[in-house]
Amino acid sequence: MPYTQEDGGLLNNFAQEPKMYKAEPPSKKEQRNYIILGVVAMALVGGLIYVSVAISGVS
Repeated sequence: MPYTQEDGGLLNNFAQEPKMYKAEPPSKKEQRNYIILGVVAMALVGGLIYVSVAISGVS
């Protein structure tokens, strides 16, 4: 049962916490993929800004 009892016999029905684990740093391949995705995202946003300025006719 997921419940525990205190020394006084009171029922403790708080949620049980999952086991903790340490996150591992990204590998070189994952770091490279993050950089590539960042560059693609920046190019997409830059292109969208360029198109919106070109369409609006602002000089």
